Amino acid sequence: MYLHASIALVSLQLLQLGGYTSALPTEQKPLRYTKSDNVQAVRDELKKAEIIPTVIDDFLPSLTLSVSWDKKTASLGNTIKPKHLQDAPTITLHDSTDSDVSTTSNITYVITLTDPDAPSRDNPEWSEFCHWIGANVSLTEKTYSILPLPIFGFQESDTDDEEERKTGLDTVVEYKPPGPPAKTGKHRYVFLVFGPKNGTTEKLFLSTPEERKHWGTGEERGGVKIWAEKNGLVPVAANFLYAQNEKQ
Repeated sequence: MYLHASIALVSLQLLQLGGYTSALPTEQKPLRYTKSDNVQAVRDELKKAEIIPTVIDDFLPSLTLSVSWDKKTASLGNTIKPKHLQDAPTITLHDSTDSDVSTTSNITYVITLTDPDAPSRDNPEWSEFCHWIGANVSLTEKTYSILPLPIFGFQESDTDDEEERKTGLDTVVEYKPPGPPAKTGKHRYVFLVFGPKNGTTEKLFLSTPEERKHWGTGEERGGVKIWAEKNGLVPVAANFLYAQNEKQ
């Protein structure tokens, strides 16, 4: 199955639809709501990996998220060696609705990376571990060629700054590459994108966790969901991968 033709990158205001958190544009006639195969696939894989409801409450994504490094791409649960994840990835958000309507809204999003399996899935006493928070991710309309699912694409940019090209965001917590300890099995590394619950288009000023363990909550299993709620954010997109130490 293939995602075909132009895919608009849109800015969205959050709304409750059908019992799930979804999204609609803020500055235009609302798009027709569709449960596309893309977002359904994301939700299904999140549930299979027990990311829903362990890391985040059940939600239906309204955007699809691409996460790519120079040689690897996160693909809803594929396994990537830590050595390929050392630099901050390129991230891209795609509209998952069946519409050709685009928007110029200035709403911004937040990208996060969390490890719920620290130091291991069987012993998550450090869980969750905060690996990255990036704020004020702006979306612009771009056109993409035919792309296979569930890999949703790769961001293009004209900037000469490599780090800006890769992230396009303001760093709240610096990217810490996945580094699972020896003999702790596979870790789930979960990328979650959040939008402002109130639909604001103002620049976001977010709290910084005091430490990476438990996202600064001091509670086991304290993590990104608690942090997002305190900052008035709700989830709109997700992707994840597995990584493990070579010594098992």
